[in-house]
Amino acid sequence: MQLLNKGYLVTGTLRDKNRINSIREIIGQHTPNVHNLTIEVADLDDSKVWKKLVQNMDFIQHIASPFPRILPKHENELILPAKNGTLNILKAASEAKVKRVVMVSSLAAVIYGKSKKDRNNVFNEADWTDETNKQDTAPYMRSKTIAEKAAWEYLEQNNTGLELTTVLPGAILGPVLEKDFGTSANIVISILNGSLPATPKIGFDIIDVRSVAELLILAMEMPQSAGKRYIASAGYLSFAQIAKILKQQYPGRKISTRELPNCATRIFSLYEKNLKPILLDLGIKERPIFIKQSMN
Repeated sequence: MQLLNKGYLVTGTLRDKNRINSIREIIGQHTPNVHNLTIEVADLDDSKVWKKLVQNMDFIQHIASPFPRILPKHENELILPAKNGTLNILKAASEAKVKRVVMVSSLAAVIYGKSKKDRNNVFNEADWTDETNKQDTAPYMRSKTIAEKAAWEYLEQNNTGLELTTVLPGAILGPVLEKDFGTSANIVISILNGSLPATPKIGFDIIDVRSVAELLILAMEMPQSAGKRYIASAGYLSFAQIAKILKQQYPGRKISTRELPNCATRIFSLYEKNLKPILLDLGIKERPIFIKQSMN
């Protein structure tokens, strides 16, 4: 929507053609320029469709990557689409002489895969998650790391003139416009709907979705952002801190602000599957990050 409001001609993609009209309608409620939006059907694994869609494009924002609310049985269900989809887009963009690809990676590609000793170090955009350390990574973290590493490796090995910038947000929250919302929204929903009897001792670096959209546009437009990674975080909040904020905003709701013992959280996750992907951070205090990059 921010791209449309700035006057860009935008082509977006969906996997399900039956959602095209509803998505156009939702976006049309927030911009007067929905006539500049084209929506095509595409899948990350389909290399042919990307060769078609990138023709005559100046920029590509690669945003999608699988992050299910319930972990799949096999981690390659996350890793392979993330990696192969990224490479399909970069190869098509290179052939079509696209100027720049802006890729949404994740803070998960920076701060994990560390030893207990290193977890309290301050991390920045020069740091990488060690996806081979399965004690301190989960499938989603490995998928984001492997996909972003594959992107930078592709550019190193193929001198096509294509530029790449990656944006690495923490948990993305903000206004939910439709029923098919992102997984991160469950942080708030699980507190508001009472599905969590108490809050787990887990926290996140958080960023507003509108701030991420603004950063993606800056990363696309500004010459000096080429070849760089940018962490996107507005700060760290625990589940309990989020619950306290929501309790102030919604005093009529029954919102628990007490914390569950870690053992109780693990037992509860057997029934509340949404907790499974984030159990890795259970009981771990904030992993400090330092955002050193600047676009000025």
